[in-house]
Amino acid sequence: MKDKIGVLIFSFLSLAFASQAQEIVLLSKAEVLNRVQEENTSIKISEEEYNSVKADFRQTNAVFLPNITASHTGISTTNPLMAFGSKLNQEILTASDFDPALLNDPSKTQNFATKIEVQQPLMNADGIYQRKAAKTKMEAMSLQTQRTSDYLALEVDKAYMQLQLAYKAVDVLEKALEAANANKTLAENSFKQGYLQRADVLNVEVRVSEVLAQLQNAKSNVQNASNYLSFLMNDESYVVYKPSEDLVVEALDFQNSGISENRSDIKAMELASEAYKNMSKADKMTFLPRLNAFGSYELYDDKIFRADASGYVVGAQLSWDIFQGSKRFGKAQKSKAEYEKSKLEYNQYVSQSKLELNKAKRMLQDAENKLNLTKLALEQSEESLRIRTNRFKEGLEKTSDLLMAETQFSQKQLEYYQTIFEYNYAQAYLEFLTKE
Repeated sequence: MKDKIGVLIFSFLSLAFASQAQEIVLLSKAEVLNRVQEENTSIKISEEEYNSVKADFRQTNAVFLPNITASHTGISTTNPLMAFGSKLNQEILTASDFDPALLNDPSKTQNFATKIEVQQPLMNADGIYQRKAAKTKMEAMSLQTQRTSDYLALEVDKAYMQLQLAYKAVDVLEKALEAANANKTLAENSFKQGYLQRADVLNVEVRVSEVLAQLQNAKSNVQNASNYLSFLMNDESYVVYKPSEDLVVEALDFQNSGISENRSDIKAMELASEAYKNMSKADKMTFLPRLNAFGSYELYDDKIFRADASGYVVGAQLSWDIFQGSKRFGKAQKSKAEYEKSKLEYNQYVSQSKLELNKAKRMLQDAENKLNLTKLALEQSEESLRIRTNRFKEGLEKTSDLLMAETQFSQKQLEYYQTIFEYNYAQAYLEFLTKE
């Protein structure tokens, strides 16, 4: 038994030494929030998704802005039509060029053309609604990015409180270890004086080994909580953090008691549905004609990069795709179905959010009741331990009863701090659900 206890103590001391060798950094919740907002990978991914959607919206500027192209083309031909047309564009035709022999069998002709073309949309109904849909989608993604930030703020609250709870557990178990060692010393002295049996001393030693194992696990939880905070802050140093704020009962003032339709994620769902509505309208507008203006300015010569002749073309085109098989009909039906689906998803999401809110309210109420009960139980177990410790010193209490009281007091302390964590998190989660 002594050998096993010695191994446990050696393992515990080794872990303690390793923990002390690691850098311990004092950290406040405000610092964590700032670093998460600046460095968290999920937020950066969300921002890039917004930038992608924003770029899609910028592409719809083509509905209003002209399309301008420039080209320079060079050809060498003996094709009768091409040769005659090239000379005509170069403005170098002479009477001799109308000789039928030359018209039918022209000599090699070179032509270099510089052309600038402009196409300006005038009426593009489906493009306008596609632009509206892209803008709405961009606004929805912006709100979704904000909700991601809100969620990570909640996750920071939870992770920071877990770190606080881990340190509280270490404090409780270190004190429990001190008490267990004191009782062990007292039991050994009583055994030497003949007041206790060897079995009683062994029970105390078992208690010491149990607390050592629990303390080792608690120290591992400190490292786990620190590593999770490092992950949230996108910090790969993975140092051991220590909270600068203590775990105490917080009282938050809730401004809203219900789900707001202006909550960023709900508003994003509403805008997404609006985007599907505009896309459905855009597909219907493809049945209407399109009106585009066009123009070109052309420069011609038989030498490269010269322009002895020029001309222009200006006009407008009204085009109407009357029938494309059943493609447009099917596309319109699909976009309408997606719009109807988005409305149902929105209603379902709001309903689910209300369900979560009711559940969170009950969770907060249960946590508050549990907090009062565990506080009372802690006070009672502390008093019980005080009485039994005094009686044990006087030889009036059994070792098993003292160990039971000591174990119960440690458990009640841990339960009390765990309940504080649950109560504070329930409040933070309720605030998250009711936030506008």
